[in-house]
Amino acid sequence: MRDQQYYPQYARTEPRSGGKHWIGVLLGLLVLAVILGGWAASKYNILQTKRENVRVRWSDIDSQLQRRTDLIPNLVNTVKGYTKHEEKVFGDVAAARSRLLSAQTPVDKAAANDQLTGALGRLLALSENYPNLKADSQFKNLQFELAGTENRINVARTDYNQAVFDYNTTLQRFPTLVIARLLGFQRADPFKAAEGAREVPQVSF
Repeated sequence: MRDQQYYPQYARTEPRSGGKHWIGVLLGLLVLAVILGGWAASKYNILQTKRENVRVRWSDIDSQLQRRTDLIPNLVNTVKGYTKHEEKVFGDVAAARSRLLSAQTPVDKAAANDQLTGALGRLLALSENYPNLKADSQFKNLQFELAGTENRINVARTDYNQAVFDYNTTLQRFPTLVIARLLGFQRADPFKAAEGAREVPQVSF
């Protein structure tokens, strides 16, 4: 004891455990970070996949809408060959077609498509007053093509809206919504037809 009193360098010391404690804490934090990172990556991949599916389904609608607008000039020219004094109807069709071509969002395109459906209905109804137009083979073919395109639009609309519902539902679920907000995921807009604008232009003889 006397030696230890006068020579402290030889005194017995207790082993220090503080360093090991901090290493354990750091390892625990690292494991937690890896787990959280994997969870966040998984949620991101799910959201990204569903968002990409929405985009693909939207492109299906967009391509059919484009095909519809491409058919209209030929239809109008055919009708003009048989009718007189129907400039208002032609103007309505042209304005609706232009609006659809310039629309960007699903909401705007849906509204423009509804307007075009109404204008086309009035254009096709002219055949009732012009028997020769009604019997024209090109007019009949264009009617069939428009009706077929409208059917494909309806199918694409259903698939798109289902994809939007799936994506938006996932987006709102906790805790996925935390990742969605942090990474800037936004809700998708459905493509809905207005009431009274869902009827396909009919082909009648």
